[in-house]
Amino acid sequence: MDETAVTLHGTCEPGFEAVQRAFVENISERDELGAAFAVVVRGEVVVDLWAGWADPDRTTPWRPDTLTNVWSTTKGMTALCAHLLADAGELDLDAPVARYWPEFAAEGKGEIPVRWLLSHRSGVVGVGLERPVTIEELYDWDHITGLLAAQAPLFPPGSASGYHALSFGFLVGEVVRRVSGQGVDEFFAAQVAGPLDADFSIGVREADLGRCSTLVEPVLTPEMTTALTEAFANAGPIALAAMVNPRPEGHHANDPAWRRAVLPALNGHGTARALATVYGALADGRLLSPAALARARAGQGQEVDLVAGVPNEWTLGYCLGSDTHSFGPNPAAFGHDGLGGSAGGADPEAGVGFGYVMNRMGPLLRDDPRKMALVEATFESLAERG
Repeated sequence: MDETAVTLHGTCEPGFEAVQRAFVENISERDELGAAFAVVVRGEVVVDLWAGWADPDRTTPWRPDTLTNVWSTTKGMTALCAHLLADAGELDLDAPVARYWPEFAAEGKGEIPVRWLLSHRSGVVGVGLERPVTIEELYDWDHITGLLAAQAPLFPPGSASGYHALSFGFLVGEVVRRVSGQGVDEFFAAQVAGPLDADFSIGVREADLGRCSTLVEPVLTPEMTTALTEAFANAGPIALAAMVNPRPEGHHANDPAWRRAVLPALNGHGTARALATVYGALADGRLLSPAALARARAGQGQEVDLVAGVPNEWTLGYCLGSDTHSFGPNPAAFGHDGLGGSAGGADPEAGVGFGYVMNRMGPLLRDDPRKMALVEATFESLAERG
């Protein structure tokens, strides 16, 4: 590995050299294009690195304020909005969704509690396949929330987890809107991004479109392509409704219409430092009370997710590290990954928050090798520091 061949920017505090090495290795050995990684420890930024290119033609260098679509990493920010309202006593997570959103009671959904939206247990994984949905329809908030309110659950509510891949943002976001009187994008900006000076938004303002990196589709081996084709061919209606009605692909996130829309499960845009700042504030108690944080990160039971088809443990809006150590060695650490590799996470016991963003998408839904190399190096460095 030739570290001199990588033009690295940012800062890395003494004791975190292993993180810098892992970041450089991502570029030199793991085919990174452009990326950033940041770590906050007890309110102090100890790592804030960026390098590479914001576009596949390598004409625009990655900058400290480059924004990146982080896909489902957005879900952690959306869930936080609900927890802030619950912490303020304005939202009861055990109350029926229909208390706040009466139309949601249709098709026997009147008793589904808010917590089942957050833990992917409501059964409303998406719109049924009998009503095909286009990518463009996702940009119409009232239209999509209306379809979801009218949708019958696709599995018995509360019986299992089924990843609400697209619907999560609309479902939780509409509850936030009904309770707060603000769109979830506006609420997040006012209650989280603004106070923390975190450069993250749900959707992108017109003035910020020029700061967005260009996402590059994952490169699949022939074996991966075959496996993916077989997976979709064998998928049942629950998984198909959740994942392919419609089926967003990497290139969709480069469309200005996508960027401007409010898609609270899919189109959060931000920097690694912004993600680390938000998760760092969660870790050290600046955003939620101890009781609210404990509620937000409480595991809901390990099981094989009906949509993703893999073992997983959801909290109320986050993924628990459990035995996969997705967010560090602490099994109670939590966070959320995004399609292609991005991630944000927190370990409150260690006082750590981190964020990773990149524009060359990998083929995995979670635990991209680039992210895992950075997370492992971070916690190894912390352990060596004592």
